[in-house]
Amino acid sequence: MSDTAAPLTQDRQKLEMAALSAPAVVFTVAMIAFPVAYTIWLGFQTFSQTGKQSFAGLANYSKLISDYEFWHGLWVTIALFVLSLVLQLIFGVWLALVLFHAKRLPGIVRSLFISPFMMPPVVAGMMWLVILDPSLGAANYILQSFGLPPSDWLASPSWVIPTVALIDSWQWTPYVALIVLGGLQSLPPSVYEAAQIDGASPFKTFQRITLPLLLPTIVTAAILRSVDLLRFFDIIYITTQGGPGNASNTLNIYGFRVGFEFFNIGYASALMLTLTAIVFGAVLAFNRLRGAVAW
Repeated sequence: MSDTAAPLTQDRQKLEMAALSAPAVVFTVAMIAFPVAYTIWLGFQTFSQTGKQSFAGLANYSKLISDYEFWHGLWVTIALFVLSLVLQLIFGVWLALVLFHAKRLPGIVRSLFISPFMMPPVVAGMMWLVILDPSLGAANYILQSFGLPPSDWLASPSWVIPTVALIDSWQWTPYVALIVLGGLQSLPPSVYEAAQIDGASPFKTFQRITLPLLLPTIVTAAILRSVDLLRFFDIIYITTQGGPGNASNTLNIYGFRVGFEFFNIGYASALMLTLTAIVFGAVLAFNRLRGAVAW
């Protein structure tokens, strides 16, 4: 009798767990599924200036092909994505190595190193607007102190993308460093002991042992940052709003303006769905890369 009761008890526990988790699961799925489904539906609609709505089929998506602003926004998005991701991975790994080896570094100093990514993007954007002000900002004052010419920074079409990438890298490099630091702390010490016995230099140890073992962690950090970087919005909206002209007009900024300034909700939905597909594609590509470098 006890043998029969045990499976029944286990089944009852499973049913109770499913019943308890069902409301949260249903709520989460609904919160994700409804906006996505509604956006897909809006992507097939067109809206007149009077607010009249009609079915447009694939017209919004075919418009993308001939839309110069879409292709320009795509180029800006990819340029910012690549530049920011490379900077954050390089300096994130460097900062993680510094924090890992500086065992005696005071806790307050470690906290200062990682504090930028805890700052709200609006605050970070406003702070850098003041620092990079062409007339009164500290950045140009420092340049002129070294005899260098001042820069327009965010007001220059040729400098705005590198400047925005530097601002985002300043804020999010510590986040990458924390992820990589966790990876460093999980590496087996035996391989370093063997390298030390063999007389390997610190650079060779990093090149032949640390970096290959850290690659899965670095790719994980790249995946997490890619999702945000391809949806670049807050820092740009605070600092440049897509300017000067359209020099920093990413797909996200362009979609926002199309939808909420020109009220073309159908075309804005098509833009956002296209951006979502790009984000998913990048995540899938990095996932495959992570599988290839896993150890």
